[in-house]
Amino acid sequence: MISELKALFDYYEKEKGIDRQRMVEALAQALLAASKKSIGPARELRIDIDPDKGTIKAWAKLLAVETVVNPWEELPLAKARLLKKDAQIGDEIDLEVTPKNMGRIAAQTAKQTMLQRLRQAEKENLYEEFKDRTGDVVSGVVRRFEKSDVVIDLGKFEGVMTAKERVSTEDYTVGDRMRFYVKAVEKDSTRGPEIVLSRAHPNFVRRLFEFEVSEIGDRTVEIASIAREAGYRTKVAVHSADEKVDPVGACVGLRGARVKNIVRELNNEKVDIIRWKSDAAEFVREALKPIKVLSIKVNEDNKQVYLTVSEEDLSKAIGRRGQNARLTSRLVGMDLVIEKDEHAAEVFEGQLGGAAKALIDALSITPDVARTLIQNGLMDISMFSQVDADDLAEMLAGDRELAEQIVEKAGAALAS
Repeated sequence: MISELKALFDYYEKEKGIDRQRMVEALAQALLAASKKSIGPARELRIDIDPDKGTIKAWAKLLAVETVVNPWEELPLAKARLLKKDAQIGDEIDLEVTPKNMGRIAAQTAKQTMLQRLRQAEKENLYEEFKDRTGDVVSGVVRRFEKSDVVIDLGKFEGVMTAKERVSTEDYTVGDRMRFYVKAVEKDSTRGPEIVLSRAHPNFVRRLFEFEVSEIGDRTVEIASIAREAGYRTKVAVHSADEKVDPVGACVGLRGARVKNIVRELNNEKVDIIRWKSDAAEFVREALKPIKVLSIKVNEDNKQVYLTVSEEDLSKAIGRRGQNARLTSRLVGMDLVIEKDEHAAEVFEGQLGGAAKALIDALSITPDVARTLIQNGLMDISMFSQVDADDLAEMLAGDRELAEQIVEKAGAALAS
């Protein structure tokens, strides 16, 4: 038991960083409870442990009396004077009461309790070491899975990445080494102090930029805002108070080297770097580039931005499942109301109507046929010199006869 006890102390001290004296106290308390079964309710029972020798002794503090009434609390004066020559009635005498089976039975009984106390001490160490590391990025190895949580080995300690902090597009395999954002260190968790890790948090991307871009590290360039849908796309707005510094160029790096390193860490998540603007309207225009915003109106009171784009750009501005609009809204801190530019559509319809009327008059065709020809790029009678009946028949769903009639009338119109 002595060698086992010393080995246990050495392991927790070296590998877990738990103070040896704290372990001795934990073991003493555990053995005290276990020893009472073997020794009985002795007065002021205590356990002394020598962590270097691995020895364990039990002591009681009994009162010297003339006649013993309670053997658990009293000691005959004659026996007391064998331990202390000048002992007097009423003196407290330390008496070793270590049972023969202390080294095995009592220690085995107390072992589980001791380990529980050591685990608690380990968790307290965890909190003390990590309580000021919230917001840091740490490296760890995927160790195991507990339902939907991923347990990460951080060396001396373990962290937990819950389901909502995982990236849905990432696969995690036991043994994978990855970097994680320390979202929180929770002391009041039901499981004790707990390190909550994340790879989905927007600030994970922020910290990666701080590591990769020296200008952000020294505050020459600052990240004004960031919006992220983990695994898919992140928008980062940057600016610099130094007019000589290009904040976007600094983040992209030579030949895109800096942002490529970040994208690689994020498993090819798309990262847009945007120049921050103090004016909300200009900021929205920057955030939506290369989409051309035709008109824009900002309502500061309601935190809303109303903008119009062309019909061709509408789907791009909104993005797949609304992602582009959603991220832009988070980035600028305002709700976006994106609409199609109806004026441009009206102008186009007017132009279309005029062209259709000209074709109807010249070729003696119906409005529907005229619209079909215009949609295929034939808006003017002069364009028909470049097409033949085969081309027209393909446009007109294989109607060869109609195609030949149109070619004939177009030729006559061009010749006149």
